[in-house]
Amino acid sequence: MSKPLIGVTTYLDQARWGVWEMPAALLPAPYPRLVQASGGLATMLPPDDPSVAASVVARIDGLVVAGGADVEPVRYGAEPDPRTGPPARARDAWELALIKAALASGTPVLGICRGMQLLNVALGGTLVQHLDGHVESVGVIGRHSVKPVPGTLYASLAPELVSVPTYHHQAVDRLGADLSPSAYAEDGTVEAIELPAPAWALGVQWHPEMGEDLRVMRGLVAAASV
Repeated sequence: MSKPLIGVTTYLDQARWGVWEMPAALLPAPYPRLVQASGGLATMLPPDDPSVAASVVARIDGLVVAGGADVEPVRYGAEPDPRTGPPARARDAWELALIKAALASGTPVLGICRGMQLLNVALGGTLVQHLDGHVESVGVIGRHSVKPVPGTLYASLAPELVSVPTYHHQAVDRLGADLSPSAYAEDGTVEAIELPAPAWALGVQWHPEMGEDLRVMRGLVAAASV
């Protein structure tokens, strides 16, 4: 049986390597490594014209929306908080189009950190633009516990209280249409959201690619194999 092809979205940023410095489509190596360790084939999906999102989604078996910059608040009808980071408009437009195409086609989708927030925004939800306690320090991944909601897709993958790698200062506020919370942090922050079956659409606020727990990605890969 062939391995499912999992598309992973990328940053679009200025980068330096060797003697070069120029704009680059970037994806931290832990993302494809997690896909590969979970039984999938990873391919990068750099920002493109949103009008081609459906044709891209038609060529993959599963979609991962990676972490990164804050979602521009205009996307959910809010004014920017002074602590909200600079926008990544090309990523916002592209990844929102990918999410909507994946949901329309029934393609399994996993949102990680920013990706979870975009899943919520794509379905009409809003975000908390700043909260404390989920970033250990700048550039340092912290950890905290998340508790699954019984009976959810996420709980079927990880049914127990678990410590997860975390690095975020924003979170879900009002849930988007048909989304349900499926895990919480100890302070009550929504840490996972999902759509009801038969969809396979899950968002996690933490960074599974920075840990050793493969269960969430294995769930996506399994769904993409059907």
